[in-house]
Amino acid sequence: MILLVASAPLVSADGLPLPSYQWPDFVGSANCAACHTGLQDAARNDVSIDTHWRSTMMANSARDPFWQAKVASEVSRNPHLQSVIEAKCATCHMPSARTQALGLSLPVAISGSGFLDPANALHSVAMDGVSCALCHQIADQALGQSESFSGGYTVDTTTASPDRLIYGPFPSPFTAQMRNNVGFTPVQGMHATNSALCGVCHNLWTPYVDAEGIVRGEFPEQMIYSEWEQSQYRRAPNARQCQDCHMPPAVGGVKLSNRGGPGLNMPARSPFGQHFFVGANTLLLDLFTNQIAPLALTASSAHFSATRQRAIAQLEQQTARLMVAEIGVGSNELAVALVVSNLAGHKLPSGFPSRRAWLHVWISDGQGAVFFESGRPAPDGSIAGNDADVDPARCEPHRQVIDQPGQVQIYEAIMQDTGAAITHTLLRAASYRKDNRLLPAGFDKTTAGPEIVPTADPAADADFQGGSDRLTYRVKTAGHPGPFVVRAELLYQTLARGFADDLFRDTGSAAASFQAMFDAADRTPVAIAQAAANVDPAAAARIGSPEPLADGSVRLPVFAPISSTNRVETAADFTRWTTLATLVQTSNPSYFLDPSSSNAAARFYRLRAP
Repeated sequence: MILLVASAPLVSADGLPLPSYQWPDFVGSANCAACHTGLQDAARNDVSIDTHWRSTMMANSARDPFWQAKVASEVSRNPHLQSVIEAKCATCHMPSARTQALGLSLPVAISGSGFLDPANALHSVAMDGVSCALCHQIADQALGQSESFSGGYTVDTTTASPDRLIYGPFPSPFTAQMRNNVGFTPVQGMHATNSALCGVCHNLWTPYVDAEGIVRGEFPEQMIYSEWEQSQYRRAPNARQCQDCHMPPAVGGVKLSNRGGPGLNMPARSPFGQHFFVGANTLLLDLFTNQIAPLALTASSAHFSATRQRAIAQLEQQTARLMVAEIGVGSNELAVALVVSNLAGHKLPSGFPSRRAWLHVWISDGQGAVFFESGRPAPDGSIAGNDADVDPARCEPHRQVIDQPGQVQIYEAIMQDTGAAITHTLLRAASYRKDNRLLPAGFDKTTAGPEIVPTADPAADADFQGGSDRLTYRVKTAGHPGPFVVRAELLYQTLARGFADDLFRDTGSAAASFQAMFDAADRTPVAIAQAAANVDPAAAARIGSPEPLADGSVRLPVFAPISSTNRVETAADFTRWTTLATLVQTSNPSYFLDPSSSNAAARFYRLRAP
């Protein structure tokens, strides 16, 4: 027997109620919420599953207007592959509807009379997103193995209710209520707390076509699980699962149901993973807050605001660290070495390749005037100096040294087609032109698989390693009095300007609708790490402008406090320093002669305390 959700009430700013339905293999999120709302932890915090889940990207995976526009765009550009595209995308964005359709030999489609059509029998199931009855029914079969990736999860559609198994992390669950109310038999399944469960959709291969539209292979659209496998968080002593960060534990134990009754003395269970599913998609969460009625969302503005604040907090507090590792000043130049560290268990950014992070650095002089700036964000979402935001056929290279304001370090994944042209069309993406996304700690570039290894430039960069990247800014200071103040921030953006512009050139209604919502949303990038330092040339021990001599050697004027001891060091690339001599300052300036410079390539000098 198939029972469909009743007619929904008019949606308001507070959102629709969660859908209630019962199909042979799935029930609605409202059916589950009947018992799993009104929950509290030991500190009396509200940890109701429905309260937290309903405003997440998981719950709204099918209502996401960017996803809907992107699917429509891919179909319009590859119409002969519509069924392939929609089946692939429904697998993880409308998983319950897709699984139920296959179990009942019904068509799997998104557009037209497919799942997005309110008249489609499985519409309510589809719009319930990645719901309770999907994740908790996934069996522990081949999880973490290649056959489970790209939506290769296993849900039993052969066992009749109420003997269908549903999995959770705790032993000896009460079974009668769930069998009677929702038609499932709960059992312990520890795979519910394992990263491999997340990997079924967050390791995703998508097909790609050549210029003639012929499928030529598969592209690693996102490999978050594989990135985690290459990190230090896969194993002791730093072992952490996806759920540890994205579903942080509640305080103490939680009674899992609000129902009681004779003989039902339900114990508090711990650890209880809060269903935050906190991620980094702050753009869509802001958009949702202001589009509740048009998108028929089932969460309130307060729900979305709380979820967005959790995302911002995680980005700001647990995602990255930025530090000024070194700062040096010469007569007419300032050198600043920055180190940015990735604290996440996967690449940063990770997931869909529309995301990017970059360094915004600006330097002011003693009068407060900014005389150097790299990576300034613009209100329209573009980045000053980014080659790709000027010409979509180009991309900003990975950088080790930045010495011009028109250069910027952007951590991103840029796709290219079979002809090596940059593309934003997923089905044309055969490989990555650029992938210098920050690696998680423990990641080894020499042993990582080809689907997750960085592209050539960051792979060859000795300062781009698992967990961090180091780069140097060399800035001319002539005409600017000190002291100098250096400020830097690592900014994050969900949807790169070029990616958005490519989508908006489509003429379909989905793209136009999303563009209107996008233009009205808060597109301010999130500052996920910050650093600052200052230096006064008048007080700093430093080397003046090198003076080339006729014999090819170089004389270096050295300025430092009298009687102080300092090392003169040199490097060819400002990263690998070698000590030339240790000097005791006897006058200002004193001089050091570097005879070896005549046999060396261009080299840099610095003065360091021993």
